[in-house]
Amino acid sequence: MVARDKLEVVTKRAPSAAELDDLMFAWAVCKFVKSNAIVFAKDGMTIGVGAGQMSRVVSTRIAAMKARDEGLEPQGSVMASDAFFPFRDGLDAAAGHGITAVIQPGGSKRDAEVSRPPTSTGWRWCLRA
Repeated sequence: MVARDKLEVVTKRAPSAAELDDLMFAWAVCKFVKSNAIVFAKDGMTIGVGAGQMSRVVSTRIAAMKARDEGLEPQGSVMASDAFFPFRDGLDAAAGHGITAVIQPGGSKRDAEVSRPPTSTGWRWCLRA
């Protein structure tokens, strides 16, 4: 697990204290989910989990679907991923569900391109150190 002070924020807006707490929680939960793991968290709770898919986009959709199936709203949640995003599509899917901050390990050749958030969302993005 990475320490908070080792996180690299790669957007203009840093996560709020509450978002950072939820990001660290989601990151810890993500460790126990396998294969394209996506974890949504809010207020110290797991909101939705998507995993076992060939695509992070589909895992993201499943996390949102699971949240809504349980009467939980992903809007305003944060997201953790067990691996880097090689393309923007998974992050765009997350933004579409109202995710406000993301933590992931980075390491893609396209990190600089992928980490540019949609300007309309104002979301925050953290890379694990």
